Amino acid sequence: MKANQLKPLCFFILFAFVWLGSSCRKDFDYEDSTGNLSFSKDTIFLDTVFTNIGSSTYALKVYNTSAKDLQIPSITLENGIESFYRINVDGQAGTTFLNTPLLAKDSLYIFIETTVDISTTNQKEFLYLDAIRFDTGIHEQKIPLVTLVKDAIFLFPSDINQNTLKLGTTDNGEEIEVTGFELSDDQLNFNNEKAYVIYGYATVPKNKTLNIAAGTRVYFHENSGLYMQDSSNVIIQGQKSYDAIALENEVIFEGDRLEPAYANTSGQWGTVWFDENSVANKLNYLTIKNASIGLAVNGNTNTVTENLSLKNTQIYNSASVNLWVKGASISAENLVVANAGGSSVNLKGGSAISFIHSTIANYWTSGSRTGPALQITNDTDQKTTATFGNCIITGNSTTELLIANLDMNTDALGIQFTNSMVTINAENFTGNPWYDFQNEALYKNIILNEEAAFVDPIKNIFALTATSFALDKGDVMLATQAPLDINEVDRTTLPSLGAYQYIPE
Repeated sequence: MKANQLKPLCFFILFAFVWLGSSCRKDFDYEDSTGNLSFSKDTIFLDTVFTNIGSSTYALKVYNTSAKDLQIPSITLENGIESFYRINVDGQAGTTFLNTPLLAKDSLYIFIETTVDISTTNQKEFLYLDAIRFDTGIHEQKIPLVTLVKDAIFLFPSDINQNTLKLGTTDNGEEIEVTGFELSDDQLNFNNEKAYVIYGYATVPKNKTLNIAAGTRVYFHENSGLYMQDSSNVIIQGQKSYDAIALENEVIFEGDRLEPAYANTSGQWGTVWFDENSVANKLNYLTIKNASIGLAVNGNTNTVTENLSLKNTQIYNSASVNLWVKGASISAENLVVANAGGSSVNLKGGSAISFIHSTIANYWTSGSRTGPALQITNDTDQKTTATFGNCIITGNSTTELLIANLDMNTDALGIQFTNSMVTINAENFTGNPWYDFQNEALYKNIILNEEAAFVDPIKNIFALTATSFALDKGDVMLATQAPLDINEVDRTTLPSLGAYQYIPE
């Protein structure tokens, strides 16, 4: 290209850049906001936190719905630098923000967190209040901040007592190792004065008993749990609650994330693990929620004393199994085990089980499920004994009972279902003697594939409705062995199946 042709072209390109630059430029003229901001929420509830433990992060969105570009003269925490809240405005952390711009029809985010020290009060729990203020004077707008703070006793491994626990092996033969610590003598009596928060596996010392009183709350951090080692045990002395929401007398085990978003999140913590030589464990009115495995109970044939007694106990929403038993002896009445990523109940290896008036269900909705409600297997040379009387075994699958790897010559003598409801696709097991429902040695007065009609199984409410087929179907003699249901309602006349006796409205 010749020089005299290049010069006009360069001039045109230069002119274009100047014109484009000037056309994209905009000088903003901000006006102060005058109490005309809008917000995504009128109050920020940061839910419940433990003292000195940080909350989740919550968001507030601030809107400028006008056609004018605004600046917010000030954004501050009402309690100023003394506040236990922390805020972040458009990526900047602090307690005071001046002249924050907010374009027309635009919005900005404010993120809020808190960590509160309850030692400033003499209370077990209290509401901590503050507010985010936008501007001052006649144009002030305010968003309240509310947090319930609980006092707690924190139990955790120290440099002195921390150790590695070998709990056993998985089904694949892999050794299970966790970080744990032994409880001291003055930590062996839990009560309802304060919540307990456990980090790591709290271990009951040999020849000691952990006593847990009615109304106690125990919260487990991620990968934490409770371990009854050889020659130790636990006695849980919960009682019937009269407030269905507060559950004031039950003992509750759950994860330490108290935000509503975690209320039904499985796998938040580990398990309650019983060594094979841990005997005389007694659990009454205990609720276990959102564990990886609710209860893991080991045993051996040399044990004369029963490993575990379960009464009025509920185990829900475990990521793997609610109740895992291997070679142990267990008795249960008014037991509810429901909704797990695997089986609700998994009985293995020569266990000796007696369930009366129990509800075994699986309506898992958090992804695919790997097991039925009830699974009974035996890969040992020890006899399995498992009896179920006046029970409900059901779920949202067509088959909720699996019996496998048992010996008909020995195990069949100890397996029996009496006056119980079972959900099963029997056609899939034609010719399998374990599913011969005409064999009264195994199945007596069995009800197949009828509707249990629970109040709301997805929400773990397993009381019966008026349309339930389980009403009045229980054996009266069996009912006298557990004459009161989980709500202490008499069931000795026309007993319903499962843990709950139906009461007409």
